[in-house]
Amino acid sequence: MAIALLAATGCIKPNTDSESRSAAPVSSKDGSPATTKDDLTPMTITFAVGDNNPLWDDMKSEVGKLISEKTGIFIKAQFPIDGHDGDLFARMVASNEYPDMVAAKGSVGQLKDAGALIDLAPLIDQHAPNIKKLYGDHMKRLRWSNDDHGIYVLPTAPVNQTYFNADGGFELQHAVLKELGYPPIKTVKDFENALQAYYDKHKTTADGKPIIPLTLNAGDWQILITVTNPAVATTGAPDEGEFYIDPQTYEAKFHYLRPEDKEYFRWLNHMHDIGLLEAESFVQKTDQYNAKIASGRVLGLIDMEWDFSGAVALLRKDGKFDQTYAHFPVTLNETYKRHDFQSTGYMAGTGISITKSAKDPARVIKFLDFLASDEGQVLVNWGIEGKHYKVENGKRVIPDDLLKMKINDNQNFRKTTGVDMYRIGPSYGDGVKDPTGNYYTTVFPEQIEKEYTQADRETLAAYHIKSFRELWPSEEEFPVRPWGSAWNINFETGSEANVLFQKCEDIMKKRIPEAILAEPDQFDAVWDKFMLDLEKAGVNKLNEEFTKLVKDRVKLWSE
Repeated sequence: MAIALLAATGCIKPNTDSESRSAAPVSSKDGSPATTKDDLTPMTITFAVGDNNPLWDDMKSEVGKLISEKTGIFIKAQFPIDGHDGDLFARMVASNEYPDMVAAKGSVGQLKDAGALIDLAPLIDQHAPNIKKLYGDHMKRLRWSNDDHGIYVLPTAPVNQTYFNADGGFELQHAVLKELGYPPIKTVKDFENALQAYYDKHKTTADGKPIIPLTLNAGDWQILITVTNPAVATTGAPDEGEFYIDPQTYEAKFHYLRPEDKEYFRWLNHMHDIGLLEAESFVQKTDQYNAKIASGRVLGLIDMEWDFSGAVALLRKDGKFDQTYAHFPVTLNETYKRHDFQSTGYMAGTGISITKSAKDPARVIKFLDFLASDEGQVLVNWGIEGKHYKVENGKRVIPDDLLKMKINDNQNFRKTTGVDMYRIGPSYGDGVKDPTGNYYTTVFPEQIEKEYTQADRETLAAYHIKSFRELWPSEEEFPVRPWGSAWNINFETGSEANVLFQKCEDIMKKRIPEAILAEPDQFDAVWDKFMLDLEKAGVNKLNEEFTKLVKDRVKLWSE
């Protein structure tokens, strides 16, 4: 997943906590634990990442250089080809050759089952006081299973996160909303009507390029993000990946079996039939998708902002602010309520692991511990004091020239400064304050408001809100999910459930595009084939096996 745009605030007051280091700790100017003199010998850590990051700066940015200076560590990163993280890690398992450190995403179970990952618990106890402090009471959620309480992953989900922003839902260009007088956008029909009304009047952009009312990034694994996950979100359920979990019984169901899902896909079929949904959605690659968005041609999206943020950054750089997007909590109809912000509790699962091939595991954990320290968190989020932020009246402030660059040329800002490029380990969430009373990250209401464009401000004012997050139901309207989220519950490699899941996924990837692109009078027939294929593939057995995994997770996290 793309690195989120986050950041933090001011000088850190000293603390007197004792540290468990191999030598006496060197105090940073903020008083937080720093690396020892013995730890500064230059060392390269090899790091395989499950997500592409075209902005990775090889630690040549200002922040990257300072991290290396303070730790002696240089990171040599490896990214997947064409975004296929599974292929990257499958090759490692086949060869039994691994880098020092991995961010394996959904492949972490495969690496664990292959014996590639080491238990981090002893290393944390001996060398990582900042990591222990950061996770705090959530440490027990780092345990692998009921049978194995080892820690094989340091989750990168921010701790104690407050969601000030809405970065998903359905997106419409500010230009569309402005011309239509900022209509209510609550249901798929509202969204459709807005696209149709604008497209009826405008078939090309100001520079003569053909307008695309709606396109989806569905030519690869992102079909889960832009096509299938929204079927659940728009019909009143939280994101559990490929499953729906009964909140009372914890029974799991492959979510395509829900009749509600079928009706959402019927709407997409209708959108294609009337010419609003681009058929190329199901064959295009991510770079093609983002190029269309960056051209200003795409009126609407159904996506998470991390998937198209690079394109929006280019729109801002080109001054096409009206062609950037507002977010709306669209539902299939007004009987449903979106659960996007229903709490999962702390989301352990996906994160950083150290492999059995690591040359010096203690050195690696010390490096991650530095990044988790107060000094490290301020550095990765805000940058270097005097260069990337200043302190005024005890508060960290981004200088106007850099703030303008951050807003209008974000890719260049991140690549040059290195700010927000090194959140590669445990981190504090938005809304969490450091010992000085400043926020660790730069995502908090006052700073968010500073980073709005004029187009953002006009749209927000028209809807009488201060942020798009206000359009969504609040977190307090829902109970906490005791299993977290099902998308980060791992199958055992080679297990019956894993095999069944892959069969059902392959069927889905064939039948969903077929159903959406079918003639409307053929939609039901295609859907019936889909359901029959799933039944023959053993979807009912899959549901039973995944239900066991969900119940095991509840037990693991509740004890």
